Amino acid sequence: MKTLKYAFIGFLTLNLMGCVSQKRFLELEEDYNSLQRVNQQLERKLEEANAERVKIEDDLAYARDRIEILKTQRDELLADLDRTKNTLDNLQQSYNALEQNSSQALAENSKQNRELLQTLEDKEKALAKEQTRLEQLQKDLEARSRRVAELEGLIAEKEQKMQTLKDNLSRALTNFEGQGLSVEMRDGKVYVSMENKLLFDSGSWNVGKEGQKAVNELGKVLAQNPDIAVLIEGHTDNVPYGGNGPLNDNWDLSTKRATEVLKLLLKNNNINPQNLTAAGKGEFAPVASNTSSAGKSKNRRIEVVLTPKLDEISRLLSE
Repeated sequence: MKTLKYAFIGFLTLNLMGCVSQKRFLELEEDYNSLQRVNQQLERKLEEANAERVKIEDDLAYARDRIEILKTQRDELLADLDRTKNTLDNLQQSYNALEQNSSQALAENSKQNRELLQTLEDKEKALAKEQTRLEQLQKDLEARSRRVAELEGLIAEKEQKMQTLKDNLSRALTNFEGQGLSVEMRDGKVYVSMENKLLFDSGSWNVGKEGQKAVNELGKVLAQNPDIAVLIEGHTDNVPYGGNGPLNDNWDLSTKRATEVLKLLLKNNNINPQNLTAAGKGEFAPVASNTSSAGKSKNRRIEVVLTPKLDEISRLLSE
């Protein structure tokens, strides 16, 4: 019976290796490159959103300073207007007194009154213009404040959602953390790292029973978060791949392992396939030194990178 079991496993392995063509690996590599570009675009949009928020906050500070200056200018104009009115009152009294005097003095006083009235009218117009300008600046300030608040709210909401996702994953996968699995949050993304000792035998891409349990628990949480982009990255150490068959090197092996994890996740019918991406990075993204067996063990891993979709922030920035 045991001989038949090993023969069946060998037969299945040969069939799987025969089904993977070089063309398929090239397609996977192209998909990975495309998704890397999409990921870079999303990161740029997030950076642009943060830059736009900083710019708007600077504009708000400038607008507030400008409003204070305009208020000061308005107060000065009002004070000037009061002084002008007082002068006009004094001149009116002088006019009444001089009205009994010579026609020449009366004419001169009338001229001064007309000039003062014109000055008063001009200052009232200037004050009205500044008042209108101040009101428009106030409206602009309120609009910018609402936009900043909306941006900050969206960013905070995304960050809180990712923190909640990280906490949920930690609880769901807590039984595997002593077997080479870790969950952490960096730069607004959640990283689930699973060392190969939990998932694969050496040189193999078939996920073992314990690894399948971990991937199944991961899938349950992902199914509850349909608006999260999932990038499954395969990584190896720097030891050259020594197997035979359709795999040529560590690039192929890491890509194949990432694809197998993706297929396991898709067994959960509540996960949208459009949210998943599998990619292989070979030995070129180590997290530890390959000079020790412990470091190599850490580098042989599957890393699931969970990223929030930035459609709402992109929409707000495009308005």
